[in-house]
Amino acid sequence: MIGAGLSNMAAAVYLIQEGHWRGDNITFYGADMHGANDGGTTEEFSDEYWNKEHPLDNQTGYVARGGRMLNYRTYVDLMDLLDRIPSATEEGMTAAEDTRDFDSHHQTYDKARLLQGGKGIIDGGKLGLNNKDRTLLSKLVLMPDDEETKLDNVTIAEYFKDDPHMFQTNFWYMWETTFAFRIESSVQELRRYMHQMIYEFTQIEHLVGVNRTRYNQFESMILPLINYLKGEEVKFISNRIVTDWEFADSSMQDEITVTGIHVKNVEDDTEELVDIDDETAVIFTNGSITDSATMGDYNTPARENMEYGISAALWKKATERFYNLGTPDKFFADRKNSEWVSFTLTTKNHLLLNEITRITTQVPGNALNSFLSTTPITPLGQKDINMSIVVHHQPHFTSQKPNESVIWGYFLYPRRTGEFVHKQYIKMTGKEMAQELIGQLSKVDPGPNNIKEKEPAILDSIINNIPVYMPYASALFNNRAKTDRPEVIPAHSTNLAFTGEFAEQPYQMIFTEQSAARSGEIAAFHFAGVPMDHLVDTPRYDKDPKTLLKATKRMFS
Repeated sequence: MIGAGLSNMAAAVYLIQEGHWRGDNITFYGADMHGANDGGTTEEFSDEYWNKEHPLDNQTGYVARGGRMLNYRTYVDLMDLLDRIPSATEEGMTAAEDTRDFDSHHQTYDKARLLQGGKGIIDGGKLGLNNKDRTLLSKLVLMPDDEETKLDNVTIAEYFKDDPHMFQTNFWYMWETTFAFRIESSVQELRRYMHQMIYEFTQIEHLVGVNRTRYNQFESMILPLINYLKGEEVKFISNRIVTDWEFADSSMQDEITVTGIHVKNVEDDTEELVDIDDETAVIFTNGSITDSATMGDYNTPARENMEYGISAALWKKATERFYNLGTPDKFFADRKNSEWVSFTLTTKNHLLLNEITRITTQVPGNALNSFLSTTPITPLGQKDINMSIVVHHQPHFTSQKPNESVIWGYFLYPRRTGEFVHKQYIKMTGKEMAQELIGQLSKVDPGPNNIKEKEPAILDSIINNIPVYMPYASALFNNRAKTDRPEVIPAHSTNLAFTGEFAEQPYQMIFTEQSAARSGEIAAFHFAGVPMDHLVDTPRYDKDPKTLLKATKRMFS
């Protein structure tokens, strides 16, 4: 296993349970043992992430570089996986039962999905689509699967080039920030989301289809997997980066057989060649959205790491040898369309949490709130999203103290300039991001009790606010052709499989734990000789007439 993220851990579980492989025959190599599904105290993140240009002596508080929203209706493979392993925090429950139990008592109902200065809570139930918007959306949804290649290398902006109004609708603001699309993203990927999430048309303003884990994604999803796999004697070798391949020479030039991998020890820079024999499969997660990520702190911005992603670099070396393994540069050489900045804010009391609750009129754990700009800030001249925040149900970490709150947020366009802190988001310290958040909240909080009056007390309550720069956070949405991602099992491969969100799977939408888990399942079934018709059945809501009818009616709201 090259890479220790969700997809390869899923592959290991299925190899053990469905393929009846012994756990001690499975070895993970990875720079870390969680992939993109991370979360923990600042002390749990290695030195490589921090801004070395400034000594960080205030490494306290929590960090989750990203956040996960689940959906039981669509994430069927993920829930099957989590049902196979015990919860790490709830005795007597599987990880899936744990999540379903928590979600049943804390159901999502967002009453303040969109917020705008001078207007307060925007009525997201009014999607704002006109007939041209509806026509183009309908064409996208109704396009047959075998015609999807017509959308090769077409951006969302290009698809709607004669319809700029689309990007001024409440529908777009909500869809954009729920799933993290940009107008420069692949319309082919947008089509897949429209197909698998078509039922969200009827509920996107309240996010009632969103399900959440009890704690952060590491403790609720990855830690149960690690515990289970270690119990099965699976080997985890961390602080290792696979830097190159050895492939067999073959009379068939397109036959792919791995015979060795070059493994670098991050701690001492030594390297070894690990031989791969004829009985060994290599399962490779060929890209990570958190590669090259960096962190700052309350007084320090995250530095910009210009290194090409380590997993993509290994993928690129394979493509230099074989023609059918995709195009890594489509995803990892276009930072301007893939970068994010997120932040994780930890407070020592609930003052900020209570203020957000008052302003949005909803309890923590129910929302993804996005703040609309009041002034035109995009090339198309329309208002757009400044920032989005998620106020988790507390506690979000098992070690969190009762008096502490944790809030997560992100800037989808990190090169834009703040309205209250006049610098690019990417250059802001954690304190400045907190000030920008307070400013955005103040715009939708008119009256004598404005949150701005409490700013000194709120800033004083902050234990830390960790900015995180992720150059590849949206890389999986970058504009591409269908062949730019390799198949999970490439043609003519004898022992190499690709997993994760940069592997091509029919009909699957990426940037989800669903596609990650399914890619691991496919790889495991292939190498274990389990028939593919045993895969978890993927629902096709785009083929359901009732769902399509409801979505069509909703487009006229």
